[in-house]
Amino acid sequence: MIPWLRKDTPFPPIARALRRPNGLLCASGDLSPQRLLDAYRRGIFPWYSEGEPILWWSPDPRQVLFAAELHISRSLRRRLSSRRFEIRYDTAFRDVMLNCAAPRPKQAGTWITSEMIEAYCALHTMGHAHCVEAWLDGELVGGIYGVQIGRMFFGESMFSCVTDASKVALVHLIARLRCMGVPMMDCQQETPHTTSLGARAIPRTEFVAWLRRLVDLPPLAPFAPALVSESP
Repeated sequence: MIPWLRKDTPFPPIARALRRPNGLLCASGDLSPQRLLDAYRRGIFPWYSEGEPILWWSPDPRQVLFAAELHISRSLRRRLSSRRFEIRYDTAFRDVMLNCAAPRPKQAGTWITSEMIEAYCALHTMGHAHCVEAWLDGELVGGIYGVQIGRMFFGESMFSCVTDASKVALVHLIARLRCMGVPMMDCQQETPHTTSLGARAIPRTEFVAWLRRLVDLPPLAPFAPALVSESP
């Protein structure tokens, strides 16, 4: 059994998370900005489907992408050199989330519920959630969004309507994080997509140690650069 959170119930220690399913820690509670920021600071994130209680997770190991370890393939490097996409920062946060929530092949539904969209848009208004967008001929064709606390960035989801659009947005995100003094991005769970870009799994204890060092440090620069587009 996992604990059931009431509105004012604190999170249990992450060491109590289940092994199967990996990282399931507790259920319900709420998606208030305070609850979400407290969760991320502790290495916890929400992940659930429409109609389910809010499920909170802290998997072990944890998939992360160190900025210095980003892998850019030859084909992606050519795509970046072509400058096909216009890159923007934080100009269409809700639209990025809506596109990430859209049904995908071989998926029955989405974990990005309407409740999640409103919660993360509230974080965006507060300056804690950000996105990088790829535009083509005036249309949003790819992007990635996540949560920033101090010098830590927690990647949430990405989408692409055009080949490599989300990967280009990710490369620009990592470049921006370097400028901010952010050394790593949380990818939560291992996927072939993030692994191909250089992400790797580390023990949860190591991940939490990184969090404790980074979340209270002020970033060296704002998330959105002065220029609309910058080179990665």
